Parts: sequence; structure tokens; C-alpha cells
Amino acid sequence: MPSSSVGSPPALRRPAPAVRRATVGALVAALAGGLLAVGPASTASAAPTLLSQGKPATASSAEGPFTATGAVDGDLTGTRWASDWTDAQWFQVDLGRSATLSSAVLSWEAAYGKSYEIQASDNGTDWRTVTTVTGGDGGTDDVALSGTGRYVRMKGLTRGTAWGYSLWEFQVYGTTGGDTTLPGGGDLGPNVHVVDPSTPNIQAQLDDVFRQQESAQFGAGRHAFLFKPGTYHGLNAQIGFYTQIAGLGLRPDDTTINGDVTVDAGWFDGNATQNFWRGAEGLALDPVNGTDRWAVSQASSFRRMHVKGGLDLAPSGYGWASGGYIADSKIDGQVGNYSQQQWYTRDSTIGGWSNSVWNQVFSGTEGAPAQAFPEPKYTTLDTTPVSREKPYLIWEDDQFKVFSPAKRTDARGTTWANGTPQGEKIPLSRFYVVRPGTTAATVNQALAQGLHLLFTPGVHHVDRTISVNRANTIVLGLGLATIVPDNGVTAMRVADVDGVRLAGFLIDAGPVNSPTLLEVGPQNASADHAANPTTVQDVYVRVGGAGAGRATTSVVVNSDDTIVDHTWVWRADHGDGVGWDTNRADYGVRVNGDDVLATGLFVEHFNKYDVEWYGDRGRTIFFQNEKAYDAPDQAAIQNGGTKGYAAYRVDDSVTTHEGWGLGSYCYYAVDPTIRQDHGFKAPVKPGVRFHGLLTVSLGGNGQFEHVINDTGAPTQGTGTVPSTVVSFP
Repeated sequence: MPSSSVGSPPALRRPAPAVRRATVGALVAALAGGLLAVGPASTASAAPTLLSQGKPATASSAEGPFTATGAVDGDLTGTRWASDWTDAQWFQVDLGRSATLSSAVLSWEAAYGKSYEIQASDNGTDWRTVTTVTGGDGGTDDVALSGTGRYVRMKGLTRGTAWGYSLWEFQVYGTTGGDTTLPGGGDLGPNVHVVDPSTPNIQAQLDDVFRQQESAQFGAGRHAFLFKPGTYHGLNAQIGFYTQIAGLGLRPDDTTINGDVTVDAGWFDGNATQNFWRGAEGLALDPVNGTDRWAVSQASSFRRMHVKGGLDLAPSGYGWASGGYIADSKIDGQVGNYSQQQWYTRDSTIGGWSNSVWNQVFSGTEGAPAQAFPEPKYTTLDTTPVSREKPYLIWEDDQFKVFSPAKRTDARGTTWANGTPQGEKIPLSRFYVVRPGTTAATVNQALAQGLHLLFTPGVHHVDRTISVNRANTIVLGLGLATIVPDNGVTAMRVADVDGVRLAGFLIDAGPVNSPTLLEVGPQNASADHAANPTTVQDVYVRVGGAGAGRATTSVVVNSDDTIVDHTWVWRADHGDGVGWDTNRADYGVRVNGDDVLATGLFVEHFNKYDVEWYGDRGRTIFFQNEKAYDAPDQAAIQNGGTKGYAAYRVDDSVTTHEGWGLGSYCYYAVDPTIRQDHGFKAPVKPGVRFHGLLTVSLGGNGQFEHVINDTGAPTQGTGTVPSTVVSFP
């Protein structure tokens, strides 16, 4: 790793013995009073200051309770970081922004580093060696540094003892620019309604927001109801567009509503196929009549819910509904699917399931119906290969925190029914609270400081890309917070780093074409994130509908091991700014990364391919698609010698890929004579396998010739009868 960009490495400076071997008490006193001077006197206008204390820290390993945060908390007597008992260990701290580095002070415990490097980085991925230390003998090392960097790392080369590396404190000194430091935490704004059991008129608040949001499909209103732990009686929370209701307990049973959380379709004459963009999380419900009603379609999540009774997924009157998503939930009674065309249930427990219209998929769900596709149309996996639940707000110790759940492999059942969920609690003070009107420059400054992001309910315009460059950053939206990119920029990009968590927001394309709307990882990303993948959960993307919008490719996933857990990527077929060339969007989702897993993938109406998959070893559990309604004629969708673009295409270069429970529907409303060669396209190779595929012609408006490649019977007539393929090849 070259060091030329940061100057020649200086030698290790040893303080005088009285300082180097100072008592712990004296060091603590010096720290508390800001008196501990290290390194040579600075001739710059700003004196070096301690930059690392309290900042996010990570390490290659941790021995028992001695985690990385113990070495940046300023406590020289009780906390420390200790590594595994092997060499090539590292410890790093994120300073929050780029700094001019002057020195590092390493206060070793008995297990010290005999030789090590101090490294700096601008992005936490690409490191340059600032200096190398050899012949260390423990105690306190004062190391002169030169150059700049946001991330500073101690890379241990040789241990001084048989134990690991152990630091009481790792201190980085230097100077930063003159930008004002942004505060974390703060007020969540007027559209976050926080209640407790003593709050008066809760029902009136719920009813008032529902009146505003019941039919506001493309309105600007956004709301979140947050219920503190406790028991609430006699409520019927009707949930309209862009409304989120959530309990603030660690477990759903911490917050109980003796009543209902209801979604119905009276606003649309009993048809629930447009009940989009809403969510319920973290509540226990004891329904008044024994059964709760949750009649939704795309972009509506039901997470960490405990229904002490049954759950109906159809509107009253049993009109149509078009699919949704349940995760990490327990339904004591039966789930009444009824008219739901498709549904995905993950890592849950249910008392039973009724009916299967087209495509019902289950993974890791206790009580799920047995595998039966094609009739009834149940696709059932015993476990989910990899899952990690969505981050969520909790109320604890009289403050808001965000709970970030741990990753699970081969998961089955909920994270909470048999004990306390595993994960990390992060105080709101480590989040920058983004309110409507906040500039993208400010958002990026907050990220550069090392803060997470919490987007409050509202519409947020950005004139430059939000750049998430730090590992383990959380970007969490409340109340379907909506990000609109102006001037054709990409709304958000994530670096090729570990553990970023994007959750709970909507990206709405602007009128100037964006090449992409969301990018996870840069082109040619190659880092291995299997141990700590990036997750994209309840993140929805829309092109048109609320107004003219355009984007060439909506979502690009470049980072390996990414988990896309419930998304709806939608080129609008109704609303404002809609037309074949008006809200032009050629491609929905493109996956370039290897080992990417999609659990609950809804992608609809794109002008060309809805999903293209180039990465190897990809997996999809549940896929729902409709081809573009508004294609003007056969020529408009012609793909060379192929009639139409597949809804889901695996590139010929891919050697291993697998999918379960995938469906594509056509409704060519402008020209019902259009023919589509197939819904799915994939190379015929031993490692490329599909289970439970279907195509459907809605009322005979267009037809599919095959299901996948040249396999599967054509759809025919107006009967809306699926054509199925049990397995391919």
C-alpha cells in the first residue's frame, strides 16, 4: 500500500518515561482536562485536537465483551478492545470527516503490538500506510502522523505476547475544516404522531389522518403513528396512503392494541388493487371481532406483528387485491387469502392459510401450507437462506433508539416469539434527522460526520446524489418518506462497504431523466460482504404517477451478497405524467453483483426488461410482475427477433441461479393483439434452476406464447387462467 500521497513515514516518538509510564489516573485527569499534549507543537492556525473519542469504531475481531467501542470512549480504567489471539488483526475509527492527521496515541494493555502499521483511508476501503512501527514494547506509543484521511486504522502485524492485541484507548489527533458539526437526534416533526396509553383522543388523531390519506394516492401527505409500549383499548386504526403505524417496543407484545389496524377499499368501490404505500410494524393486535383486515397490494408491509386471531387479506365484499408481504410476524388464527392474486410470507408463524389464486409463496414460515404448486399454487421453502430484519425505532430509557437486528441464516419463525431479538441498539443522537427542505449537501455532510440518517415523513428533493460511503450506515425512513432527485441526478449511491441498511422510503423519479435512481455499490464492485451484507428493505421506486418522471434504469445492485427484502419498483400505469414515452423507463432492476438474494421482488411495467440478472449465484424467492399496459403496438416491444422483452432475464454468462415462485402477467390495454414470446428468459445450464413459474393473460389483453424460453403452454382466451411450469429445466 503506497504511502507517497501522505508523505514519508516518521519514526515512532517515545514520550519521556514520566509521560509514557504515567499512572492511569494521571492520564484520565489529563484527558478530562484536555491537557494531554502529543506530537510536536503545531504552527498551523488550529491546534490539533482529539478527533476519535466517541466516534464509530470497528475491528477485525473482539474477545468476549472487549469490543471496538471500548477503545474510543475515553475510559482508560474500565473499557478496552481486545482481539483474537492471532496476528493480522486491525482496529479502525471513523473520524466522521476528512482530517489533517498529526498523531496517534495507543495506550496498550498488557497484550500489545510489537509491530504494526497506522493506515489512513478516505472511504474505509482503500488504505494507505502512514507509518510503520517495529520493536514496540507496550505501554503508551505516541506516533507522529502526516497526511489526511477520514478513517484511521491500526493494522497489527506481530503481537508482543501470546495473547491478542489489546488497547485501552486509541486516540487520533489532528485538525478538520471549518464546517459546523451537525447535531444528531432532535424533533421528528409534526407528521410523526407519538402516543402513549395516556394520550387523549388517539382515535380522533387516527381518524383525522385517515380522512386526509384514504384516497390520496399521489398526494404529498406523509404520516407515522408511533405507539409507546403499553396497552391501548378500543382503537380502530384505519391506515391510508403513505401512513405507517408502529409499536415502539423491542417485541410486538410490548405494545398491544385491543382493537384493529385496518386496510379496506371503500374509497375504490371495494377494489383493493391500488392500496399501495403503507405499513404496520411492531404491534400486538387483539381484533374486536376476532379477525383483523389488511387488504393491500404492492408496497405495503406487515412486519413484526402479532395478531391474536385471524387475518383477512381481502377487502370486505372480497373484491380483488394484488399482493403484499408479511415478515417476522405471528398470526394465531388463519390467514384468509381469499382474492389475493399473490402474496409472500417470510420467517413467520401462522395458524393456517386459505386459498391460492395465482402465486402464494412461503419461506421459513411455521404453519405454512405444504409445497403443492401448480394446484393449489403454493411454493413453500422450509427456511429462508439469509435474512436480517428491517431496523426500527424503539422507546427505551426515555429516549428514541434504533434497533438494528442481527443476520440469520436458514431462518424459520420469528426473531422474537421465543426470546429477545438479537441486534444492536443505537441512540437517536447518532442519527441525523432529515426534515423536508434539508439540502443534499447537508445530508452528505451528516453522513461524512459518521451519522446515520432518519428521514421524517414528507417529500425530500435532492439536487445531488446522497452518497452512503461508511460501512454499517443505516438510512431509515418514517411514514413513507419520499426522495425526489432533481435535475436528473441519481437519488442515492452506496459504496462497496459492509452492512449498509436502507429501509422504509420511496424514491420518486423527477421530470429530468436520471440514468439510475438507486445504486448499491459502484461498477465492478468486488468486496465480499457475506458476513455482513447490505440490505434494501421496504424501499420502493416509482417512475411517474405523481407527475412526469423518467429514469433509464431504476435500481442497480453491484455489491456482492446484497439482500433485497421487499421492494416495489414501478413504472406507473395510472396517475399523472403517464404514457409510453412520457414516463419512459427502460429497465427496472439490474443485478450485477454475485450472491445477491431477493426476497419479495415486485417489478412492473417497464418499457423493456423489468429485471436483468448478470451476477452469479443469484436467488429470488417470490417475484411479481406485470408487463407495460401502455405498449402502443407489437413493434414498440419488439426485441430483435423476439416478441417482447422478458419480465425476468438471466444473462447467458450466468452459470448458477435459482428462483422460486415467479409470476408475470400481461395486460396490453392499448393493443390486445400483442404477443409476448415468454415471461422468463434464462440460459439452459445445470446450475440455473426455477421452481413454480407462471404467466397470466389478464382478460385476454395480449398473450404469452411460453412461460420460460420455449417451455410452457401459451396463455389463451379471456379466462385469466395461468400457464404454469413446475420446474425448469
